[in-house]
Amino acid sequence: LDFLDNGSIFEHAITCAEFGRFHYFLLTLCGLIYMNCAISVSVVSFVLPSAQCDFNLSSSDKGLLNAVPLLGMLLGAYFWGCLADMHGRKKALIAALLVDGLFSLISSFLTFFWPFLFCRFFSGFGLSGYLGICFSYLGEFQPKIYREKVLSWLETFWTIGIILLPLVAWGIIPLSANYTIGILRYSSWNLFLTLCSLPSILLALWLTQFPESPKFLLECGEFDEALDCLKRIYTENTGEPGDAYPVRSLIENEVRCSVISIQSKRSLRSMKTVKTPKDLKNLLNEVWYQTKEMFKPPHLKNTLLTCLIQFGLTSSYYTLMMWFPELFNRFETFERQKPGVEVSVCQVSSVYIEHDGALNSADLCGSAVGESVYTHTLWIGIACIPTSLWMPLCVHRLGAKFFLVMCLFVSGIVAAALYFVKNALQNLILSCLFEAFSGLGISVLLCIMVDLFPTNMRVMAAAASATFGRLGSLLANITFGLLIDSHCILLIIIFSSLLISTYILL
Repeated sequence: LDFLDNGSIFEHAITCAEFGRFHYFLLTLCGLIYMNCAISVSVVSFVLPSAQCDFNLSSSDKGLLNAVPLLGMLLGAYFWGCLADMHGRKKALIAALLVDGLFSLISSFLTFFWPFLFCRFFSGFGLSGYLGICFSYLGEFQPKIYREKVLSWLETFWTIGIILLPLVAWGIIPLSANYTIGILRYSSWNLFLTLCSLPSILLALWLTQFPESPKFLLECGEFDEALDCLKRIYTENTGEPGDAYPVRSLIENEVRCSVISIQSKRSLRSMKTVKTPKDLKNLLNEVWYQTKEMFKPPHLKNTLLTCLIQFGLTSSYYTLMMWFPELFNRFETFERQKPGVEVSVCQVSSVYIEHDGALNSADLCGSAVGESVYTHTLWIGIACIPTSLWMPLCVHRLGAKFFLVMCLFVSGIVAAALYFVKNALQNLILSCLFEAFSGLGISVLLCIMVDLFPTNMRVMAAAASATFGRLGSLLANITFGLLIDSHCILLIIIFSSLLISTYILL
């Protein structure tokens, strides 16, 4: 998310290109990419109840299956950040979408646990790329007056993804389709994964029709290419020929780019290729240098703050979002076995059902996923609509920090209140509130980071904070799978404490 300072020739040039048809198409593309992020992050959560027999999954296995894509996201953050700086936002986005789409497509035909985990790892690896670069690519095409509002609208597309996913799952997973060829099986949940993998590939193909970021081209010294890009934007927005574009040359910015180069001392953009071990060593040195600079004054405070907020907020959000369908399924199983009994969420979330003072393991394998799993998850998505509209409409009036503080506080209180839930309706209401405010908080943080770091550090700063967030998500998912059956209350204390602690930091 690196933009030149206000008043720069780039800001003047992008403003002269006007705001119109091109930007609406670009917002639609990036919005669909961000919507695909919401689908890809949560898709495995709907597979867990259905695939547990095929994979013979225990609760700890389910935690591992949720955690492996997050491990790929953790390891992919810095890789895609470097690739975007070296070869451009567009090329990195296309590559990331294809990696996610192709490995997700392959995984949909696998019914062996470890090969499936392998493919989901690389799917998460690709997902981390377009999740992180999408904001940067979209923002670098926007005039300053529209930038914050346009970026805020991406949250609406995330909400649409959360709504669409349970609808698609509801229409496909309950089907009785089951094909067997030798040792291979293809069930309805495999078909669900196949369909969910296709948007990444299709979006990568559509992205080839869009230009590279003019801001990236300008900072690389490719002034003619940047000018051609701006002329194309001007033509699509106004209908006038490119020759009518009022800016004739961007070469004046060469001085500014030189200043940036001097300030950063080193640049990943100068390393277009990595062909030899020496090139790789130099690249790693540059990454290490820029990482060290972020953890020195005057950037140390902002770096630590964003990393800690990402750790607390992202770990709580991604873990509960991935486990909600499984918990809803267990809730319905409990109510089916003991109708009319009011119990806490911890009693419901356990696969062990207390009977005559003893704990008996309930064999859930082979039981169909109840309709309430889909309807409850759908309501969670619908509950996100008001907050996703509230932010872009009021962000200029209330400020982005207001939304972040509010989201952290409400999410922490809601997580703690899960302990007092006594029925399915209360559980659904709190789940809706948690999803709406914690999801909004992540989008707000991505927008805020635009103003926190200088130009030459923003991509790496975003990668560093994302790495901390995904590390938290990875650890939290593994912990959730290990503790959900026997120490549910401890999980509630951990997640509520993380969110309240990050709220206090602000």
